[in-house]
Amino acid sequence: MSLQFGLIIPQGWQLDLAGIPDPVMAYESMTRVAQVAEEVGFDSIWLFDHFHTSPTLTQELTFECWTSTAALARDTKRIRIGQLVTCNGYRNPALLAKMASTVDVLSHGRLVFGIGAGWYEHEFRAYGYTYPDTPTRLRYLREALQVIHEMWSKEEAFFEGKYYQVRGAINQPKGVQKLHIPLLIGGAGEQVTLKLVAQYGDACNFNAPDSETLKHKFEVLKRHCDAIGRDYNEIHRTVLYEVIMADTDEEALQKAYQGNIPDERTRERDLVGSPSTIRRRLQEIEEAGAQEVIIFLKDSVQLDSVRRFAEACIRK
Repeated sequence: MSLQFGLIIPQGWQLDLAGIPDPVMAYESMTRVAQVAEEVGFDSIWLFDHFHTSPTLTQELTFECWTSTAALARDTKRIRIGQLVTCNGYRNPALLAKMASTVDVLSHGRLVFGIGAGWYEHEFRAYGYTYPDTPTRLRYLREALQVIHEMWSKEEAFFEGKYYQVRGAINQPKGVQKLHIPLLIGGAGEQVTLKLVAQYGDACNFNAPDSETLKHKFEVLKRHCDAIGRDYNEIHRTVLYEVIMADTDEEALQKAYQGNIPDERTRERDLVGSPSTIRRRLQEIEEAGAQEVIIFLKDSVQLDSVRRFAEACIRK
């Protein structure tokens, strides 16, 4: 396989740092996962952009995405680092472009800037943001992508939109990577989001599709690229899956679903099974068109699962 591999870093959002009461110790556990991922051969590490735990609201800690990105950029040396994905509604896009440019320098050119329209209504409202309907959030995202490109490409950025206005913004430094920082757009909506990927994205990300759906989404993206004269192969195609690996398929299924085993197509939305089963599924995902598989391990803070996945699926 020529697949690349990324790892979601625990930051507390899904209670993956629960039980570590000292926030300093929790951060050190978090950054150790990033360092081990780099050591064992992962190509990238990723952070979610959320403010508190989900699906259950608790007082357990959750580290903020962009400040954590900057810290991890200095705690690692080789591995790419990005977000799955930045919620556009939480920060002004001109500021986001400036933040990303700074982090790209801090990382010596290893940033992938992931962004999406946002979806978590409770979090929007809890932090005082308005929560427009989905079509409106996507219109905000379209304008934001244009602002970000202006900030990364012009000496002085100007943009007059319905939602955002930028009037002579200067963004120096613009980052290390040329022509600009890779821009990943998250989401699989066929009518709007994948059109935005074709127009503005350098990468895309889909969340846990089965193989049939994954192939279809890539076909839709290619059609959008063809329609505007964009080379489909310029877009780096990533997918996100939770991984639960055990010695046997039966043990992994019990661990994942606690006896309530779903049908095969539903199980394809996770990577569950023995090492040989997961390698077979990875081959199917690659054949469907994916170039990078980003995995979420609930117990990654223990490090053993990170090393085991690398040994079984990454190391040649």
